[in-house]
Amino acid sequence: MSIRPLTAAATGALLGMSALFLTAAPAATATERSARQTPEPVVDSAASPQSDAPSPAESRKPHHSPLTVAHRGASGYAPENTLAAVDKAHEMGIGWVENDVQRTKDGKLVVIHDTTLSRTTDVEDRFPDRSPWNVTDFTLKEIKTLDAGSWFGSEFKGERIPTLAEYLDRITRNGQDLLLELKSPELYPDIERQTLGELRTEGWLDRQHTKSKLIVQSFDKNAITKVHQQNPDVKTGFLGTPKTNELKDYAKFADQINPTSADATKKYVDAVHALKGPHHKRLEVFTWTVNDAETARKVADAGVDGIISNKPDVVSDAVAKAATPTS
Repeated sequence: MSIRPLTAAATGALLGMSALFLTAAPAATATERSARQTPEPVVDSAASPQSDAPSPAESRKPHHSPLTVAHRGASGYAPENTLAAVDKAHEMGIGWVENDVQRTKDGKLVVIHDTTLSRTTDVEDRFPDRSPWNVTDFTLKEIKTLDAGSWFGSEFKGERIPTLAEYLDRITRNGQDLLLELKSPELYPDIERQTLGELRTEGWLDRQHTKSKLIVQSFDKNAITKVHQQNPDVKTGFLGTPKTNELKDYAKFADQINPTSADATKKYVDAVHALKGPHHKRLEVFTWTVNDAETARKVADAGVDGIISNKPDVVSDAVAKAATPTS
């Protein structure tokens, strides 16, 4: 047997197999393409009684649901800025609480809203000759003798004004996050640095907290600028409503612009959202103080990112219902 006939036969076989594969390949590719690109079924709107209903994709589309923040704790149900108010918010399932920080005569940081002690404690009875009862005129030891709960209800008798450290310990135990307000910082020189120092001591300036668990805010532009300069990792918020042509300036040091609910219109919220803050993320809007469902839905529709409320359960329920997709 010669080599030439054998070679020719082998060549013919190879050519036949190649032709087979070349013929089959387009069919396989078309099948795969069809499987990946199956068109959506065409529905005749004139013939279908369901033509006005949202599609399944639209029904599943997530709706905007702003964060709910308990203002001074759940202060509609417990005395404001106390550990009882923090715990009440926790019982309601509210993950974020807001508080106010000031400084005593002997340099200790305490959680209280007013610059005087008279509205929320029995200081006038205990120290009748110390008018006008400013926080700055009392030592921590004196402040710790005051009843900060009875004014709200007899069941809260004996509730005390907490130190910032005590407050941080409690929300850490509860697994809550903090929107901390520097209250009247012009009265307390260098309170920005002191507050950051205490936050650091309590473990609140690690990456986990600065990334998603802590915001420092104030009505005082200079105070927020100082916080940003002293620790750029900390997320900051300015309380107020700067003019829209001023927002670029605020975006240099503030991650949030936090106006009243009356000022949180869609137009204003959109103007804030159009800018990026010092962390190169879109500026946020947390609005205050919203205590009813109608207003909560209104500001949620305006696009706010957070709603600060004395009655966080009311707000949380309202925005959750508004955000529930239709079926």
